[in-house]
Parts: sequence; structure tokens; C-alpha cells
Amino acid sequence: MEVEIVAGLAGLAGLAIGLATGLAVRVSERAQQVTAPAAPQSGLPPGVASVLSVLRSSAVVVDSEDRVLRASSAARAFGLVSGDRLVVDEVLAMARLSRRDGEIRETEIQVTPTKGRNRAEGRWFAVRVAPLGSHGQVLVLAEDLTEMRRVEAIRRDFVANVSHELKTPVGALSLLAETVESAADDPEAVRRFAGRMQHESVRLNNLVQDLMTLSRIQGDEPLPELHAVALDGVIVEALDRCQIKAGAKNIELTGGGQDGLKVRGDEELLTTAIRNLIDNAVAYSPDNTRVVVAVRQCDDHHVEINVTDQGIGIPEVDLERIFERFYRVDPARSRQTGGTGLGLAIVKHVTTKHGGEVVVWSKEGSGSTFTIRLPLLNPPPQTREGRHGDASSVHPTPPTP
Repeated sequence: MEVEIVAGLAGLAGLAIGLATGLAVRVSERAQQVTAPAAPQSGLPPGVASVLSVLRSSAVVVDSEDRVLRASSAARAFGLVSGDRLVVDEVLAMARLSRRDGEIRETEIQVTPTKGRNRAEGRWFAVRVAPLGSHGQVLVLAEDLTEMRRVEAIRRDFVANVSHELKTPVGALSLLAETVESAADDPEAVRRFAGRMQHESVRLNNLVQDLMTLSRIQGDEPLPELHAVALDGVIVEALDRCQIKAGAKNIELTGGGQDGLKVRGDEELLTTAIRNLIDNAVAYSPDNTRVVVAVRQCDDHHVEINVTDQGIGIPEVDLERIFERFYRVDPARSRQTGGTGLGLAIVKHVTTKHGGEVVVWSKEGSGSTFTIRLPLLNPPPQTREGRHGDASSVHPTPPTP
């Protein structure tokens, strides 16, 4: 009897153990199902996110349903991505084709910032699209080509403009030489044409000199052998170089401001920049007016050189372009005065090379003020009166740019 009871209890115990084991297995399986990693279709393959974070190009990854899984901040800023969608139709079409046939595709596209804006304001991108993994994901890389295209356009325009500018004096010299040869028996005509040849030669020489100066300063490399430069001497020299041209129009040149201010730089380049501003002021001012060059410390770390005239002024529409090479507000007047169209471009590059900036205030019929702002090398001493006359303003002082 006892044996039967023991056997029954053992059977019940075995059944309990079996049920407990089965329950534990089921709980374990459910736990594994809950903690299983997400399917690869909804995330990036391992390591891809790290690689994308160090790429210089704008990067976008889309899934099999064209949803954006990852997009760099640049891709969103440039308007390639909005929310979780690629918004550039051409790029989206390329991504779908690459997903379909597994081929890598490349193209160049232009993306405009917003609808209705000028197409010229858009940015250019070199786009490369490639399949990523085996779950329909596609990688889009976009490299910004806007600056490169702008530089190429400037280079093309520069070559075309140089060719045009050189063609005019060279053609004139050739024609004048033929005329002199045919008028060899007329001394008066020879003298007249020889004078014209000399004028064209000076114009050609000025253009070549300006081109050489511009090629020296427009690169990224820093200027060699910079020294402490006293602005007093720079302005005196620049004014002296312009005296003959100003005297021909009875224009008074005046220098003034603070004494003893110094900057670190190239004295000859700074003199050239100030002379170019004075030359422009004289060329675009009527007879019997004044041009004032004034120096002042504008804050604890910067000095300003202002060149102010009583000239014809600059139209507002042209103010943003006057520092471009060969850009002329009045081409006919510029050629009449012998300008090369490079003077203000040289001023801008010289100023930039010295860690400064150049700005302009102008009003048609009231004149212009060009301001060069440079890092100051030493503290300012006392205020002085004008070097070549009184340094008072020739018209109401414009607002500080």
C-alpha cells in the first residue's frame, strides 16, 4: 500500500516538473521574440552611420519605400530633403533606378532654394547614387559645386575681358603706326599721331601692371615679408602720385585725421590701393572740387581710411558689383579717363590680404566715400590737421558701414 502511494506521488511530481519545464521554455521563447533586434530593413547596416558622419558630401539614405532613414544637416539646409522625403525629383528618380537594377549613377543638378526664385540663385551639385545593402536601401551623396562653378565663370569672364581690353590699345597702336607711316611727309600729323600712340602705350602699360598686381594678390597664399607700415607715409605718397591728374581738373587733394597709426602689411600694395581710390575719385568728380583722405581709429583694434569725393556718385544697383574685375558703372567715361577696370578689384584684394575689408557709401549727385578698415598695430596718439589742407568733410559724413 505504501509502495503504491509513493509511486503515485512520484508520478505527480514528474508531471509537475514536466509542466514547469514546458512553461519555462515558452516564457524563454517569448522573451527572445520580444528582445530580438529590429529587421535590417528599418535601420542602417552596421558601421554605415559612422562612415556617413565623416563624409564631406551631403549624405542621404532612403529605404525601400523612399523614406529618408538618415540625412546630413547640409542635405536639409541645401533643400535636398524635407521631413522624411527626398524633394528633388531628379535625385529620387535616380534612387529608384539604382534600387531596381543595382547600378551606380552620377549626374549634376541645380537645386533652387524656393519656388519662384531666379534659377541663377540655385546651387549646383554633383550627385552620386548607389544601392546600399540588399534590403532596398539607397545611398545618395551630393557634393556642392556652386563655388567651383562660380570660380570657373569668373575665370572665363576674366580671360574674355582681358582679351577685349588688350585688343583695343593694341589695335589702336597698329592703326596709328600705319597712319604715321603714310603721313611721313607731314611733321604735324606725325607729332599728333605719335602723341596718340604714346597715350595708348601708357594705357596698355597700366593694364599690364594692374594685371600683374592682381595676379600677385588674388591667390590664397599669404603676403611675404609683412612689416609695420605707418599710414601717414602711405597716404602722403598716394596723394603725391595723384597730384598731376588732380591738378589737370583743379581738384584739391586733402589728407587728415590721426597721426602715428600703423598696420602690418606691404607698404607698396597699401599705397597702390589708396592711390586707386584717389584716382577713381578724381576721375569721377567734376572740376574745381575736393577729394579728402582721412585716417581714424574706429575701435580698439581697427583703423579706417576714408576717401571722400564730391563726384557723380554711384547708382545703388551698381554698388554690389563695383569691386568686380572689369566692371564699369560708365564704360565710356572709364575708357575716356584711361581706367583699366581693375582698380577697385585690386583695392578689395589688397584689403583682404591685410585682414581687412572695404565698403562704400554713395549717393548719386552727392559723391562717394570708400572706407578701408584694417587691423591696427599700435594705439593712437593725438589728432592732427590735414597734410594737404583742412581735413573737414566735403559733404555730410555718411553712416559708418
